[in-house]
Amino acid sequence: MAVPVPPPFSGVVYPRPAAAPAILLVIALGLPLGGCSFDLGSWGSDDKPKPAAVEKPVGTITPQNVGDAKDHATRGQVLARSGKTDEALAEYLAALALDPYNVQALYGRGLIYQSQSQHQQAIEDFTAANGLSPQRVEPLLARATSYLALDKAKEAAADLDEAVQADPNSGPAWTTRGQAYERLGDKAKAAASYGHAIALRPKDETARSGLARTGGG
Repeated sequence: MAVPVPPPFSGVVYPRPAAAPAILLVIALGLPLGGCSFDLGSWGSDDKPKPAAVEKPVGTITPQNVGDAKDHATRGQVLARSGKTDEALAEYLAALALDPYNVQALYGRGLIYQSQSQHQQAIEDFTAANGLSPQRVEPLLARATSYLALDKAKEAAADLDEAVQADPNSGPAWTTRGQAYERLGDKAKAAASYGHAIALRPKDETARSGLARTGGG
């Protein structure tokens, strides 16, 4: 069964995160954003600080464990692209059993949880991924999407402020920021965000309609 996921990497942003459509996980796992290929393996898991958000593993993580974890995470990503959610989740769990700091597995598992409306679990994984790879727009935008699904617009807005600083050229981040501030009743910030999104992606209909609603168009 194809898995619904939020649109952080797709260029598609929807107004109500709780109603994510079924095609978005494949898009999120397959398309480039911000000039770099979406390959979370490039984030690495063996050269990052260990944040408090990630539970300390029992025993020592060996280079062999790290390598095997990367292999599992990569297989999970391939399976998720194919809509094989259960198999993908199993690979991510295997990766994290070997290396709890594997960002690719944390992020991928978070996307699956998010697609199943398990937003609190998704937020925990995105928080861990963000702690291991600070200043990356992907986990911030994904976490903000789950916050919006839980009607936590203030938390979402804070993440999206950081996301647009991390990548000012991320159209989806600007559009979702507009949605967060629109929910908070700050039409000025919402309109400015939608305007940035349209400047980056003139055909972004979500941003265009948002700009019209907030008085900017």
